[in-house]
Amino acid sequence: MMKKEMLAIAAASMLLQGSAAFAAISDQEFAQLKADFASMAQRLSALELENSRLRELGKGTESSLAVVTKELASVQTSAASSWTDRIKVKGDFRYRYEEIDVQGKGSRERNRIRARASLTAKLANNVEVALGVASGGDDPVSTNQTLGGGGSTKDVRLDLAYFKWNASDQFYLTGGKVKNFWYRPQKSQLLWDGDYNPEGLGAAWSSEHFFIRAGGNWLESDSKKSNKQFSWGLQGGSEFTLGQASVTVGVGYFDLSTKGKASFFGDDDDFYGNSFECSDPNNLSTCVYKYNYEEIEVFATMSMNVADLPLRLFADYVENLDADQFDTGFILGAKLGKASSPGSWEAGYAYQDLEADAAFGLLSDSDFAGGGTDGKGHRITGAYAINKQWKFGFTWFLNNEAGDNRGSAVDYDRFMLDTSFKY
Repeated sequence: MMKKEMLAIAAASMLLQGSAAFAAISDQEFAQLKADFASMAQRLSALELENSRLRELGKGTESSLAVVTKELASVQTSAASSWTDRIKVKGDFRYRYEEIDVQGKGSRERNRIRARASLTAKLANNVEVALGVASGGDDPVSTNQTLGGGGSTKDVRLDLAYFKWNASDQFYLTGGKVKNFWYRPQKSQLLWDGDYNPEGLGAAWSSEHFFIRAGGNWLESDSKKSNKQFSWGLQGGSEFTLGQASVTVGVGYFDLSTKGKASFFGDDDDFYGNSFECSDPNNLSTCVYKYNYEEIEVFATMSMNVADLPLRLFADYVENLDADQFDTGFILGAKLGKASSPGSWEAGYAYQDLEADAAFGLLSDSDFAGGGTDGKGHRITGAYAINKQWKFGFTWFLNNEAGDNRGSAVDYDRFMLDTSFKY
């Protein structure tokens, strides 16, 4: 196209100069003009061909760039997908209003929060590593933080730090500050408070109908301290159907050799309901545990549907083989419904009686009858789900009695109203 346009321009220019101009040009000059014109046409043709090649090259470059861009986007998407597949973040937040009424001390009200977050990374060879933080102080059985102090900042502590090796679909090994892996019927806190995370090693095996769990944890691992102590436990059970019901039964044994050891947490005389003795009654630093805690546990759970609602019945029993009195404890309860989907609800009831030396008090329920052992009474619970992540609930420790085994029983009631969120 460009060649034709140039020829037309040259021809027009020549015509405008008129015939006189042609007459003044010799045959030799005209021949030279024709040669020059042919040379210019050849150069124009070459330029047009080069221009065409450049256009084709540009189209190829654009196509290649599009391919590269698409591949880069694919790699980025794949990397992002890989990251989300390997890293999981979850947590929860709870706001609580609490009222406590203790005989002889009047009532107490407070507002508390609990915030927890954890990150789990999946590594090669079916290994995962987790890190979790939680509000609260260094209490091993509570991550609550009381509001107040003029708006002071609140503590956040390391709550989880562990590895877990899933050697197969049936067996895993874990170590560190781990999630509590012991089976607890209907999340019973007779032996283990819900906020307690063991520190040590654990292993679990399960099949379609049976499970075994074993572990050891440090009550104190520092040999510089006089109460260095490692405890261990073994638990096994069976899961089967009985008519329309699903049943889990099992036994456990836990060995905590605490006799003659000083308190593991808190003040020198903090034994959380357990019996202790002091070589010098005037010097609390000489107080030590009176017994070991060689705990035999028997538990059962039955789940079924009643009027299209899930119903769970549960029982947990413990006896300390080393104590010679006040050595048994149990909890019996039921729960109807499940507050999970929007508009769903649940209600529960349990009766608990945990004698002073039936279980290791430091790690048992920190709310029932003031916490620890040597308490009995009722617990009523209820919850309603706004959606899958948000629900309201309450827990009422009604007519609890604390300290009965020592002849100084006091009435202890506690009411907790919660709103909680999961993410």
